[in-house]
Amino acid sequence: MRKMAGLSLALLMAVPLAGCGTTRDDRAVNGALLGGATGAVVGGLATGRAGGALAGGAIGAAAGAIIGAETAPQRRCVRWGYDYDGNRICLRYVRVN
Repeated sequence: MRKMAGLSLALLMAVPLAGCGTTRDDRAVNGALLGGATGAVVGGLATGRAGGALAGGAIGAAAGAIIGAETAPQRRCVRWGYDYDGNRICLRYVRVN
């Protein structure tokens, strides 16, 4: 029962932060951090050893980075403009998928 409570708590703490970040890199980093932390908690609770926590953290970080990067919203620029220094910047984005 205690293991299930810890696992549920770890998953509930990770869910609100799962969608943070707008760029592909931000989502990959956030996914790696959340996946690693959650994997370490689950691995530690499942095995009761530090090795299980390390393995769970590594697997969770890798999976979180991959999933986070692939779920980033794809967008492209539909309106270009210029800033005060004359650099070309995007003024309006549209989602591709």
